[in-house]
This record gives sequence, C-alpha cells and structure tokens, in this order.
Amino acid sequence: MKQGIGQIAIVVDDYDKAIDFYTTKLNFSLLENTILSETKRWVVVAPAGSERCALLLAKAANAEQKSRVGNQTGGRVFLFLYTDNFNRDYESFKSKGVNFVREKVIEKWGTVAVFEDLYGNLWDLIEPSPN
Repeated sequence: MKQGIGQIAIVVDDYDKAIDFYTTKLNFSLLENTILSETKRWVVVAPAGSERCALLLAKAANAEQKSRVGNQTGGRVFLFLYTDNFNRDYESFKSKGVNFVREKVIEKWGTVAVFEDLYGNLWDLIEPSPN
C-alpha cells in the first residue's frame, strides 16, 4: 500500500492576499486558481520544486472559520518548510519582510528558524543536516 498527503487546507481571509504572500514572499508556485462560484475558488500553492504536499488556500466562509485564520494550531508551529539552502531562503524571506519570531538555531539534526505567515501561523524553516 502507498499513501501520501496531497494537500493541506489553510484558512485564509482573502485569496489574492494569500496568493501574493506565498508566491512573492515565500517563492511558492501557484499550481491552481479555479473559480468555483462567486465566493469560492480552488487555490493551490506549493514550494518551488515541490513534488509532494501542497497548500489549499481555503477562504473562511463563516464566523467559526474566520476565528481560525492565523491560529489553526493554537499557537504551535503549524507547517514545516524544508530547504536545501537555509541561508539563501532565510535571507530572501527576511528581505521580503517575512517576520521571524525565533532566529536561526543549529541543532544536530539541522538548522531551523521560526517565521510567521501573513496571518500569524507559525512555520519552521528547516535545512536538515547532511548525515
């Protein structure tokens, strides 16, 4: 048996603001942006070169969903962005105004820093150690 996670939904307040953040600040690719109705779109973004999991940007449709924008995990790190070059991506993100809430730490298993997306969801930026 083979399984895998194809997409993870992240609740956003505005499709276009979210697309802009992920594509211009984090260098993600916009994989799909399909209009489903006047209020709903199917918007999928993924890290450049990613062959695995993508993010489905899901616009909050009611008060309960709106209350979750930016706090989908109660303040814990939500997503983990792996990179093959920590310093390249760290400097690129910082130069584009991405807010790092915990600066770079070098661990035995790799290099990591925590940043927040435009809504305040926390992400780890990780470059695993080569061994």
